Amino acid sequence: MDTTTPHSARMWNFWLGGKDNYPIDRALGAQLQESFPQIVDIARASRRFQARAVRHLAGEAGIRQFLDLGTGLPTADATHEVAQQVAPQARIVYVDNDPIVLAHARALLSGRPEGVTAYVPADLTDAETVLREAARTLDLSRPIALMLLSTLGHVTDDARAAALLRTYLDAFPAGSHLVLCDTIETPLTRAASDEYADGGALPYVSRPADVLRSFADGLDLLEPGFGSITLWRPDEPVTTQPVDQWGFVAVKR
Repeated sequence: MDTTTPHSARMWNFWLGGKDNYPIDRALGAQLQESFPQIVDIARASRRFQARAVRHLAGEAGIRQFLDLGTGLPTADATHEVAQQVAPQARIVYVDNDPIVLAHARALLSGRPEGVTAYVPADLTDAETVLREAARTLDLSRPIALMLLSTLGHVTDDARAAALLRTYLDAFPAGSHLVLCDTIETPLTRAASDEYADGGALPYVSRPADVLRSFADGLDLLEPGFGSITLWRPDEPVTTQPVDQWGFVAVKR
């Protein structure tokens, strides 16, 4: 485990107020927070959006299977916790290839006994391996929620990112859902992405809103559609400026 290079999962943990990070992560994390203060709001909004989306899918949509790509470090309201609170029999597969996440995988596997929680150590861009291993836990002939929360920015080529999503969604039946959010490109977010890469971390790109929206092409967007995740079915009235992290929940027909 390399503790001399900033790591995205550990920096995200730092912004969420966690303790699973190292000085190198805190240094770059604090630097980015100073130049782009919204990053902390984005990290927290992403976690809350994830919980609201999973709660809706497990409840109103009746989804019982979740494939969470780019899991990151365990934190409160993880996918399996929220899904199994609503539907104890829900089955969740987490996917990540980062050693520090693997080291914490045991915490991810402590789901409800009525359901199943599994972990696949793989690169999300290796869809063939992910799907093969996920099929040990999930029934790919039944609807699945595919989740990419603040993750697809690591796939820096737009065409490759779109093709990757199609590969996964083509493997799932109608009724499956895609939950996706990422940072939209603005002068501030573009500068933050450059600063992030210059700090030694794995590059992560922000994308123009229309490109991010195009990842839902061929799917039906659930209300309220595509926009800042702060505004996606909030639990209480929004009184702060919507974050520059946009996303959607969409269904395959």
